[in-house]
Amino acid sequence: MIVARARHFAAMLVVVLAGPGIAFAQAPAAPAKPAAVKMAGEKESVTPVPRDAKWMKRHELIKSRAVPGAVDVIFLGDSITQGWEGAGKEAWEKSFAPLKAINAGIGGDRTEHVLWRLANGTITGITPKVAVLLIGTNNSRTNTPEQIAAGITAIVGTLREKLPETKILLLAIFPRGADPSDPLRKTNAAANELVKSLDDGKHVFYLDIGPRFLTADGVLEKRVMPDLLHLSPEGYAIWAGAVEPKVRELLGK
Repeated sequence: MIVARARHFAAMLVVVLAGPGIAFAQAPAAPAKPAAVKMAGEKESVTPVPRDAKWMKRHELIKSRAVPGAVDVIFLGDSITQGWEGAGKEAWEKSFAPLKAINAGIGGDRTEHVLWRLANGTITGITPKVAVLLIGTNNSRTNTPEQIAAGITAIVGTLREKLPETKILLLAIFPRGADPSDPLRKTNAAANELVKSLDDGKHVFYLDIGPRFLTADGVLEKRVMPDLLHLSPEGYAIWAGAVEPKVRELLGK
């Protein structure tokens, strides 16, 4: 069903993008790449793609953390997730290290990169009880909300296929930019609206903690995200406080 939804998002792109005031952007021609799923207009958001040598080194490190029997929780994402090892280290050690969690975030990752990693060893040999997924903000400069949603949906579908017993905590893409008028924040918010229906209350659980980072009027303060994208230690403390109870609930603790 989840993969079917991904196909539905892609099929709807032509209709949505043909609406008033929105121009359809044709993807540039490129050599065909091997892909599990090909969709018209998806701009690679659902086509598994690797990156460079530095990225591969990080990928291999993450694979080394995937020790059979030793992983109950896996965090999947981009630099915001990788940042648990930097600005978020104290919060991680307090909230998630005791839960047998591993960090599988790589800076700069887009949905297509996470899809490649899932097909190439990130979850091989492990059966985590919970997967925490936060991805999509790096797609927001070049992809539409529909394309981002298709990528996220494909990731969720892959996790369901490869880890059928794992519960997925799907986090809404975090707010970015100074205020609600920021174009990239609008793109992320629209993608969130599309993927929240993936929550089935049984295997996939959608959680939007974005408002916790914002003031009452939607302003994102630099004390929480110094560059209006990546979290400060205070930001990670907010994230941990908002998510740890749900992770524990899904673990049955």
